[in-house]
Amino acid sequence: MIKNNNDPQKTQQIIKLLKVILEQNYFTFQEQIFQPTQGVAMGSPISGLISEIFLQQHEEIHLKHILDAKKIAYYARYVDDILIIYDSTQINKKDIDTYINSIHKNIKLNITHEEQHSINFPDLTITRNHNKLEIDLYRKT
Repeated sequence: MIKNNNDPQKTQQIIKLLKVILEQNYFTFQEQIFQPTQGVAMGSPISGLISEIFLQQHEEIHLKHILDAKKIAYYARYVDDILIIYDSTQINKKDIDTYINSIHKNIKLNITHEEQHSINFPDLTITRNHNKLEIDLYRKT
């Protein structure tokens, strides 16, 4: 284990180790070996951690000011699924879509909007009924 204690030399060692790990980014598909040019390998033990760090940094930089301004009433993320509840008198869905998809050139979100007062979010169906939300289990058919 490497203990940092704000030592610049140790920080550089950690960064070098992470670069080596991330550059060993290979996967096999149909008996061929590939090395992606960006991102992290799915299934790698460190992929989830690196992805989480990356997403938290981008949320802090690009979304915190919108949340603080109360244009978005609720924001939640579970791994790579995001739920946003917003005040349509403050911001509209097109502006949110455009802004979210402009944050990073290599990340484009597949945005699903509420239909008939309902939306599915991982394994839940969330239904807006007057001023309250009703939650039920959702299973893809």
